[in-house]
Amino acid sequence: LGAEGRALAFCPEVAGGLPTPRPPAERQGERVVTESGLDVTEEFDRGAALALALCQQQDIRFALLKEGSPSCGSGRIYNGSFEGVSLAGEGKTTALLRRHGIAVFSEDQLPELASALALAACGSV
Repeated sequence: LGAEGRALAFCPEVAGGLPTPRPPAERQGERVVTESGLDVTEEFDRGAALALALCQQQDIRFALLKEGSPSCGSGRIYNGSFEGVSLAGEGKTTALLRRHGIAVFSEDQLPELASALALAACGSV
């Protein structure tokens, strides 16, 4: 998709102002905190808003996001205890995009994304 110009790389965490590399962070309810206790919710919310704005500006209807991430998890995220335990849930960017009608897929759902893209190309979606 990238070679065809049909994919756009975007990291909401970096766009929201976080460094690379950055310390691990996990959702604790609506907050996102690092293992040391630093609250990075504002950066995660800013990155999610910028991702949504980009999708709206570019008429993007599908997103492929990283599973497990506090930004991008679409089916599971870590439970906030920093013990490597995941649970059903979604990241902040995923939740915002879905609320605005953008279909979100993880790397575990590439066949489903391919099907959705094929349907959209045929005008069925």
